[in-house]
Amino acid sequence: MKVITINVSEPIYRAFQVYARANDRTASELIREAMAQYHDTRLARRSSILDFGPLSLGEVHAPLGADDDLLAEMLDD
Repeated sequence: MKVITINVSEPIYRAFQVYARANDRTASELIREAMAQYHDTRLARRSSILDFGPLSLGEVHAPLGADDDLLAEMLDD
């Protein structure tokens, strides 16, 4: 584990200490947890549609003909 030094406002750190004490934890644990959550939601690589392979959804019920226009069908209200 890497030891770091951060600067944080007194009121915020005090709030972490109070919450940590009330939940039988340390402020350091809460800060590590907050950093891990930030990493997972903001920094971690998100999957792309390109990461997924083809998926079979079953057999074709009706083949498309030359005159079929799927876009028009999808946009019909």
